[in-house]
Parts: sequence; structure tokens; C-alpha cells
Amino acid sequence: MTATRRLAAILAADVAGYSRLIGADEEGTLNQLRSIRTDVIDPKISEHRGRVVKTTGDGFLAEFTSVVDALRCATEIQKVMAAGNAEMAAQKSIDFRIGINVGDVVVEEGDIFGDGVNIAARLESLAQPGGICVSARVQEDAAGRLDLSFDDLGEQSLKNIARPVRVYRVRDTASKSPSPFVPSVLPLPDKPSIAVLPFANLSGDPEQEYFADGMVEEIITALSRIHWLFVIARNSSFTYKGQSVDVKQVGRELGVRYVVEGSVRKAGERVRITAQLIDAQSSSHLWADRFDGLLEDVFELQDRVAISVAGVIEPTLQAAEIRRASERPTRDLTAYDLYLRSFPHVFSFEKERIALALDLLRHAIERDPHYGPALASAALCHHQLELNGWTNDRGSNRQAALDLVRRALRSAGDDPDVLGRAAIVLGRFGEDIDVAIGLIDRCLTMNPSFAIGWHWSGVLRIWAGQPDLALEHFETALRLSPRDRVAFYLIGAGEALFLKRRFVEAVAKLLGALEQLPTHAVPYRLAACCYAHLGRLEEARKIVGRLRQITPVVIPSVVPYRNPEHRELFLSGLRLAAGETA
Repeated sequence: MTATRRLAAILAADVAGYSRLIGADEEGTLNQLRSIRTDVIDPKISEHRGRVVKTTGDGFLAEFTSVVDALRCATEIQKVMAAGNAEMAAQKSIDFRIGINVGDVVVEEGDIFGDGVNIAARLESLAQPGGICVSARVQEDAAGRLDLSFDDLGEQSLKNIARPVRVYRVRDTASKSPSPFVPSVLPLPDKPSIAVLPFANLSGDPEQEYFADGMVEEIITALSRIHWLFVIARNSSFTYKGQSVDVKQVGRELGVRYVVEGSVRKAGERVRITAQLIDAQSSSHLWADRFDGLLEDVFELQDRVAISVAGVIEPTLQAAEIRRASERPTRDLTAYDLYLRSFPHVFSFEKERIALALDLLRHAIERDPHYGPALASAALCHHQLELNGWTNDRGSNRQAALDLVRRALRSAGDDPDVLGRAAIVLGRFGEDIDVAIGLIDRCLTMNPSFAIGWHWSGVLRIWAGQPDLALEHFETALRLSPRDRVAFYLIGAGEALFLKRRFVEAVAKLLGALEQLPTHAVPYRLAACCYAHLGRLEEARKIVGRLRQITPVVIPSVVPYRNPEHRELFLSGLRLAAGETA
């Protein structure tokens, strides 16, 4: 039979987590898929004038003459599947990922071939479970013709496709609006990359969650100190906490090759850690092990896990490299316990929780006056009290922050986290911004995978009058922590754009940040400034009204901009917004 060519809309679909479903219940999964094919897939494709080209064990390929028909069919399939899954246990639900492309195809004996088909298949692999990704051509043809919105994921390099393809994520306009910044599916970096997911707490005591979380934190920290590794920040990894995850999806969303999963069981004075390393592209298990020990040896256990993971990824790594970089900040386990308990509150930007963090950290410091991370965290809490106008004695608060920072640097001046926290506090309260920048540069040299360190570096560059460099550093922070640093990225990028007088772009990012951090004073002040300089005083004063609900301080006493023009731009905007005169 002679091959022919024609233009077609191609729909490719597969089942997310198919191997896991088959492994758990092969017969039940196959029966369920047959029913879905008979009751949902075939009728919907026929209804929208398409044809099934072929099926695979976990998916299908369909062809349509109309882009609108293909997209309408895909959205209706996903709605039916979502409704059915809502009544089913999560571990048994079947979620399709769908990709749609339009292009020239070669037709031979009923099958279709060519780049148009290959791109559709690659788009399907980028979609989230239950989601749809389409090419720019599909978005252009369907925009305005269906009640759908499209989130631009940017140009993506697709496997075996010569040119980058602009990709869009489809969203039902009736659904809840997504975050104002939607990170794209991320390419792998040019060095081994890894994410450590939250370990399951098997202790039978919910109060021990913090202990399991702290264990993962320490393992991430140990791995992050290996310069040839690209390590995703803890807070992005922890967005998967409590979820049954598909490691392939984690790899796509975080842009990593390897994923570590595990569990912690703490019983009396004994601790058991289990961990496994998985290749996120193939879902193959590369390594698994169990580590048992006494609570008093918990730091050695953490190192053993980190050494094993790193050794599997890069056999030439010498275990001593991690050991030298992993000197423990305290030998007092109660102080360590108090520090772990404070951790989730330090970055909450909520007055009561910061006060709680300070109380826990004070007790930790009383037990170990040389505990560098606790001293630096307490200094950062005092910084946040100033930032949000939550202190009645600013002079004493400032002095307390500086005293704590100096003690932290004396005790742990070679700890990247301590250096980063000290840099941001000294950048606000210290006299010489170059000292703070020197500390953050040293921090990032020691730990180039430190996401929040790159964010702090961006903030310091803003204060030093370098908004362009700041934007670059915020982008790096977001790449290292693509699921957690979004609000902070928006604030930082918004502030940099404000200083560049790009007020419309800046206010869009700042308002997005406020959706996620409604108790953080900085984006309110900056958004009010943007509106004021745009001449939109009514909107500026509404923002100031919202600011006054969280703090009485509209114009802060400490303005860290070293550039006089930036300082005046900020203060004049706030005065206008607040209805004050110079």
C-alpha cells in the first residue's frame, strides 16, 4: 500500500504510574482499563469524529481532522476520569496524561508516523496526571473557540525532536486559578541531579514527624556540600509530603535524574532508617539499604545514608569527602531537637509563629551557647520582626540580631547555612554591604545547590543597587527549588523590576506573591509603591490598608537600599501611597 501524507491533529495518551498499578493488581488494572476503553475512550473519540490509530498496554494514539475536536475530546475524557477517580481509592485510580499536536503525518496501512506524531507523544510525557499539554499550533487554533485557558510552559527541548517546541498546559477556565507563576517542565542539569523526598514516619506517633523531616534535612545538607551534585532544596522536595508520588512525575517537575525515598522509625533510643535510590527516568531501583543505630549516633546514621546515595551515583566519590564536610553543629540532642521544632516557623512570616521559633531557639542556645545554626536562625527571626514592624524596640531588636550573628559566625563560620543567614542580617543592619556580599559569595562557593542562599544573594544585590544581577540569582534559586521558592521568587523579581521602574510588570509579580504570603509586609509596600508611581493612588491606598492589617509600620525605619536613587524611589512611592508628605 502506498504511503500518503495529510495534516492531522494527533492525540497521544498514557496512564500515569502504570507500572505501579500493574505491580499492585495486574488483573484488576487490566480489567479497569478495558472498561475505560469501552465505556469512555472509544465513545468519546467517535463522538468527536476521530479514530483510534492504535492502543498500547498503557495508552492509545488517536487522529482527528480538527484541532478543536481533538482538544474537546481530550478535556471530556479527563473530566469523566476525574469524576470516576473521585469515588475510588487513590492508589487504584487511573489518571491519563494527554498530549496533542497538529502537523503533517505519513499514513501507511492505517498507522501514522512522522514528527507530528512524535511531538504529540513527547507532549504527553510532559503532562501531569489528569492533565493535557499541547503545542503552540494547537493553542493558536483552539484559543477563543473553547472555554479553556492555556498556561505557557515556554520552549521545551523534546527527546529526538530537532527543534525546541513551545508547550502549553490546558486549564479549564471554570477551575480554580493556578499560581501566577507556573514553572515549566525542567530539563536535566549538566551534572548528576537528585531530590530527597520526605521520609515516612513509621514511629506510630504523629509528634515524631519533625524528627523524620529533620533526618531528610540533614541528608540533603550532606549531599548539597558535594559540588558535583545538583541537589533540589528541601522545601521543594517537601511539597510531595504525604502524597503517593510517581517518581517519573517528580523527576519531570523538579528536573532531576535521581530520587531518594525512605522511612524513619524511632522507637525508644533506637532509630532505623530505610532508603532507596530510584532512577526517575526509568523508575528502576538502583540501590536500597537499611540503617540501624542508637539515637545518640543519629548523626553518624545520616552520614552513612548520604555516603551510600552519593556512592551509587558517582562510584569514584570518596566517602571521606562527605565526612569532612559534615561536621555536626552540636552534640546536645535536646538542643538539636529544639532547633528542628523551630524550623517550620522561622520562614512562616506570621508573628505568633516567629515568636514561637524564637522561644524554641532561645532554649536551644541556653543548652548549647555555641550552636551556630540556632544562633543564626534566631538572628533571622529578629530580622523578620524588623522587616514586618513587629517590634516595639527597634534598637534592641537590631542589636540582638547583630550579637547573635557574630556569635554564630564565631561558632560555625564554615557552615553555608549560617553564612547565608548572617549575610542577610548584616545586609539589613550592618554598615558595609560588601561584608554581607562576601559572606553570601563564600556560602554559595561552599554549597552551590543552596536555593535559599541564591535567593538571599539576590536580595543583597538589590540592596547593593544591582537589580539585573539580582534577577539572575533569583532565577537560580527558583531552578534549585522549583516548587517552593515561587512566592520568594515573585517578591525578589518584583522588587528588582520596581527598581528598574518597570512598575506594571513588578506589581503583577508582587500581587502574585501576596496570594501565597499574605502576612509578609514587603510585597505590600512594594506593590503600593508601584501603584503610586503609576498614578493609581486609589489602588495604592487599598494596598496600604491591607498592609496596616498586619503591621502598624507602613514606612520602615530601616531602608536597606545603598543606592540613593533607589532609596528615594521607594520612600517617595510609600509616602504617596500612604498620603504622607516628605
